[in-house]
Amino acid sequence: MKNYNLAVIPGDGIGKPMTMAAWDVLTKVAAQSGFSLSQVTFPWSCDYYLQTGEMMPADGIETLRPFDAILLGAVGWPVKVPDSVSLHGLLLPIRKAFVQYANVRPHRLLAGVEGPLRSPNFDILCVRENSEGEYSGAGGRVHQGQPNEVAIETAVFTRSGVERILRYAFEQARRRRGKLASVTKSNAQKHSMVFWDDMTDELSREYPDVEVERYHIDAMAARMVMAPASLDVVVASNLFGDILTDIGAAIQGGLGFAASANIDPHRNGPSMFEPVHGSAPDIAHLGIANPIATIWSAAMMLDHLGEHSAASRIMAALEKTTAQGVGTAPGKDKTDRIKTTVLAALE
Repeated sequence: MKNYNLAVIPGDGIGKPMTMAAWDVLTKVAAQSGFSLSQVTFPWSCDYYLQTGEMMPADGIETLRPFDAILLGAVGWPVKVPDSVSLHGLLLPIRKAFVQYANVRPHRLLAGVEGPLRSPNFDILCVRENSEGEYSGAGGRVHQGQPNEVAIETAVFTRSGVERILRYAFEQARRRRGKLASVTKSNAQKHSMVFWDDMTDELSREYPDVEVERYHIDAMAARMVMAPASLDVVVASNLFGDILTDIGAAIQGGLGFAASANIDPHRNGPSMFEPVHGSAPDIAHLGIANPIATIWSAAMMLDHLGEHSAASRIMAALEKTTAQGVGTAPGKDKTDRIKTTVLAALE
């Protein structure tokens, strides 16, 4: 029997019950599908930082390397630890160390979920560059606290980095409906974004079967609200992709449905799967957080591992759950009820 060894990092706040719910679903579908799962849980979190002074141990990356995949809950607790510390101490180092350069986020309405738009018939896959761009961390601050203080943040775009994320997006579009929207701001950023446009044009010649359109970020933000059904695969830089996928989460019913994957397409290390939502300190003690985003992320993980049928079973169970009206609105149902309904739908 095939066994997959998973690293589980529940993180902070609602991350803990969300990963527990997803794990229960994963183990059930694994038993039904003829493979097994084992896990090692790591306590790396803001509480861990307060105890040790670091978000994860110095050998954390090497500890994670042997695993088949990583399931992450939610990390962050701003009252205790600044977001800049928690983000740069755990999530970003994992993404960069394992070259998880493709951040993939699906946006569509599950059955029974009502989004804020009049047009419910959209199915968008956002592909966000995940390793460089505006989040490269290049820059610094000098004369801090002085009237002449200067802060410089330099976006870094490499030919290899841009080419590989565009190629990944082209391949996804080829597997789906054959449409790719590439997002920049090349009218204002005449170096990095024109470079991105040039790379898009260059690669498009290798994919004559994919229809390519180029959008500025502001126009794409409007299109995702006004005409989401016109979109298939959307590819963007790190910052632009981050913004657009929050719009995507909003139109699909909220962060409780927003799943994501941090993928190394070359499979040289483990990929990481996580919900888009944060740790939600304000509701972490109420037991009302929606585990669907984490369960959907777990389905994406199984799909990445090659267990396509099991992944489809989870997605069908989620659809059956929301079609019954369970988990369709923030705070409507308890976490345990949503999980239990998904488990029953797997029968």
